[in-house]
Amino acid sequence: MMPRDRGVMKDAAPLQYVTGDATDPVADGPVIIAHICNDIGAWGSGFVLAVSARWPAAEEAYRLWHENGPHFELGYTQLVAVSGRIVVANMIAQHGTVTFPAGDGLPPIRYKALSGALASVGTAARKAGASVHMPRIGCGLAGGRWDLIEPVIEQKLCRRGVPVVVYDLPESRQWQQL
Repeated sequence: MMPRDRGVMKDAAPLQYVTGDATDPVADGPVIIAHICNDIGAWGSGFVLAVSARWPAAEEAYRLWHENGPHFELGYTQLVAVSGRIVVANMIAQHGTVTFPAGDGLPPIRYKALSGALASVGTAARKAGASVHMPRIGCGLAGGRWDLIEPVIEQKLCRRGVPVVVYDLPESRQWQQL
């Protein structure tokens, strides 16, 4: 018998790719919309614009979290209930922004912080029986690489039995996320 990681279920859940809008999840049951935020309190570019348009409470909660803490730092996640079945996960996994770089020459994404934040999302999703929906987190303004991000999603979510749906906008709407 092979050893398993603590908390890992025998059967991994699927990682599914669809063309669509992550703010309009196609799912039955509870849903967590996961996205990456920065650690400086800036909100106003990329996917967060779509989140704010659909659920202003997610932005309001993020701004209050930044102002008042606690744990407004890399690797932490804030879960914001925005409807009866949808929770937005504001994951702090970006150090600075492209406009306000951290000064270390690296892209804003912090993979270790993403791993910690996704672990928290995985725990919440398992507890609620939720699926997790997201755009290709970390690959836009955060400057990350999907070939490094996808394995973290598989480890922290799918291998723990949490179904994940990754949304790519139709080409006609790609410009709206920039």
